[in-house]
Amino acid sequence: MRIAMVAPEKLPVPGNGSVEISILGIARELALRHEVTIVSREMPGLAAKEQLEGITIRRVPSGSPDQYIQAVIRLLKDSSFDIIQVDNRPRCLARIKRSLPDIPAILFLHSLTFAQPGPARLALLRQADCIAVNSLSLQKRLGRRFPSVKHRMHVIPLGADLTRFTPAINEGKHPQLSEPSQPFSVLYAGRLIPGKGVDILIRAVALVQQKMDVQLIIAGKGPQVYVRKLRLLARKLRVRSSFLGQIAHEQIHHLYRAADCLVCPSQMHEAFGLVNVEAMASGLPVIASDNGGIREIIESGISGCLVSPYDKPLPFAICIHKLARDPALAQSLGKAGRASAVNQFGWSRTAMHLEAAYTRLIRQ
Repeated sequence: MRIAMVAPEKLPVPGNGSVEISILGIARELALRHEVTIVSREMPGLAAKEQLEGITIRRVPSGSPDQYIQAVIRLLKDSSFDIIQVDNRPRCLARIKRSLPDIPAILFLHSLTFAQPGPARLALLRQADCIAVNSLSLQKRLGRRFPSVKHRMHVIPLGADLTRFTPAINEGKHPQLSEPSQPFSVLYAGRLIPGKGVDILIRAVALVQQKMDVQLIIAGKGPQVYVRKLRLLARKLRVRSSFLGQIAHEQIHHLYRAADCLVCPSQMHEAFGLVNVEAMASGLPVIASDNGGIREIIESGISGCLVSPYDKPLPFAICIHKLARDPALAQSLGKAGRASAVNQFGWSRTAMHLEAAYTRLIRQ
């Protein structure tokens, strides 16, 4: 198949966000068997056309969403594709479908953000021949909002690079097991915005700190005003913390290998939670909010710890303290998490499900 994958107008590929990571991870697998072109935004220092691991990346102007969509449509019209996938932008898909009505188009939704209720949004979703969603939780919520297109929704879970995200324990690097004198290291990786619950995690670590030596590593970026508030909170509570800023995704696996557990304290609906799968694939014990699609990834007490209620610091503190005091439990959760990731969440599996969806659309 000749496949076009259209990235959102604000997100360059390669990139650090879950949508860009997903596009590239899936494209790598599809490119083993098909001709894959990723269409992305122009960026200084990046070529307008690039070959990457068997994938063609085409970059077009993106001064505004409209300018980007027009440039994408021009490129698609000048080429020949059997299927078009648009990630997370219903409006972009609808415009493409109106311009190229004979080519099957699939919308891959990664969250609820661009699928707010209302007739205008429903009209856009109806243009999609198929709507891929990354979890049952997202499917249920979208199905309630847009029941007339629920039959077009197919659950296609995301994944991780299982060759890059591997357990550090095999290399003897895991600080909890190889250097027991070091503080227990708690990692947060993701956007620094209020809905992610980083403030709750800081308060949780402050509680744990009253009983044992613990440090908090925060990797990610966000609005400066909010990041400043988080830093002030950590200082006020005397939490031993490191704010690392944005870590390039190509390097993030090193961070997983340097930590003792990952905590994902999301307060808003998480459709999937890619960071949890990457940490699990790395053999890192995961503590996460019992929220949305996260509960489809983690089996609490087996492959990680789900926290409920997750709007208070104490439940997170209890889980962190429990793992820190019980290395055997941490190791068990890490091993089971790795096994679960290998069995369910490789990009090859995601690509296989998408391939089947593409084939059905082309044969209709």
